Amino acid sequence: MKRLPTLFEAVSTIVVMGIIVLIGFGILQFPIQPLLILAAIYAGFIAIRVGLSWEEIQDGITKRLATAMPAIFIIIAVGILIGTWMFSGTVPALIYYGLEMINPTYFLVTAFIITAVTSVATGTAWGSVGTAGIALMAIGSEMNIPAGMIAGVVIAGGVFGDKMSPLSDTTNLAALVTKVNIFHHIRHMMWTTVPASVIGLVIWFFAGLQFNAENVESKRINTLLGNIDTAFNLNFWVWVPVIVIVIGISMGKPTVPMMLLSSAVAMVVGIFNNGFDLVDAFNVTMNGFDISMTSLSNNDASNSMVELVKRGGIMSMTEIIVTIFCGYAFAGIVEASGSLKVILSTISSKISKDSHLIFVTIAGSLILVFAAGVASVVIIMIGVLLMDVYDERSLDRVNLSRTLEDCGTMVLPFIPWGTSGIYYRDLLHVSLGDFFWWAVPCYLCVIFAAFYGMTGISIKKVDTKA
Repeated sequence: MKRLPTLFEAVSTIVVMGIIVLIGFGILQFPIQPLLILAAIYAGFIAIRVGLSWEEIQDGITKRLATAMPAIFIIIAVGILIGTWMFSGTVPALIYYGLEMINPTYFLVTAFIITAVTSVATGTAWGSVGTAGIALMAIGSEMNIPAGMIAGVVIAGGVFGDKMSPLSDTTNLAALVTKVNIFHHIRHMMWTTVPASVIGLVIWFFAGLQFNAENVESKRINTLLGNIDTAFNLNFWVWVPVIVIVIGISMGKPTVPMMLLSSAVAMVVGIFNNGFDLVDAFNVTMNGFDISMTSLSNNDASNSMVELVKRGGIMSMTEIIVTIFCGYAFAGIVEASGSLKVILSTISSKISKDSHLIFVTIAGSLILVFAAGVASVVIIMIGVLLMDVYDERSLDRVNLSRTLEDCGTMVLPFIPWGTSGIYYRDLLHVSLGDFFWWAVPCYLCVIFAAFYGMTGISIKKVDTKA
């Protein structure tokens, strides 16, 4: 006979998963995938205890994986985009002009602004980090700036844009679920996002003072610039793939089709502008770009050049996709067993003040985002569960929609088994420990949300007289 799990059983699924990942991944450096499967086995044990059959457990996993498919489509499209933008010379051009123009002292501040603007314009953090972010990682590396520092800044910039863009899927979802106007939602998020970003900019500015032109190995950079100039024909045409995707997305076209269209244009540019081979144009979509596709030989190209261009392709994203499958197996079982429902219901039953409601929203969002590893689950489940409670306390739902993003969208990069955490780690080749402290706005938004909840500042009330 089916039943809901006890609170102990429900909480144990999260606690056991946290212990397994902390010890196995954080301390012993085991691969994350088998650890997630191990956590899913324990969650399955709890599911069987409450009366679920294997078919029902399997159905729960399948349903959760179905929600991940849009993200997987984007991941595959990003792999193709990175490979083809290398092929067209688009990313190399960004690196070339970035190395010539950006002052190392202001690099971190500039990197945040570039990725934030790119992300606002496109509505995707993954896309902006996968294109502008990769270029900035390469530029910063040549300036001897630590990779973790750069990664934290570009991730923060990407997530900022993803949160504040009217084109973003999570921004639209938060407004849709809570039934608030999207621009009211974005405006209310400025209370947390703007001060968090300003503090980040100040920290990055002072951190950047340690880097100056004297730290830059000019010979190494000049060699890299010469290699790029030899391998690619840098002119107007290398920017066409960027123009295509920006215009398409700004017109409200779907992100994945526009990424694929931009990739197709990049393939044409690479063939006719750079003189690359047609076969290689298709190879980069699968296996990524390689220096052997250019007129440079491995002997002529610097190590920086070889490592710089060897990126992209669908195959470069396979580890990310496999990890998502493993993580979502755990999330699907936890949800199907009713464990999340029990935890959230228990938390929501303790509300007696407005500040309690904000803290419950924060705590519930953090618990759920760490369990599911994706913001959409948080927005839908917490939003639906608490929406009426906000109405009962005459609190405007923009408080709910803002907090869902502060404690959902913003913290996604910090979840090693979540889609975003996996994506950034594998794409930028940095660990969570390397970039965590430098992704300043991502954790400050949670702190500001808690501060506002405690003080009542910016907590908007519904005008009951209207």
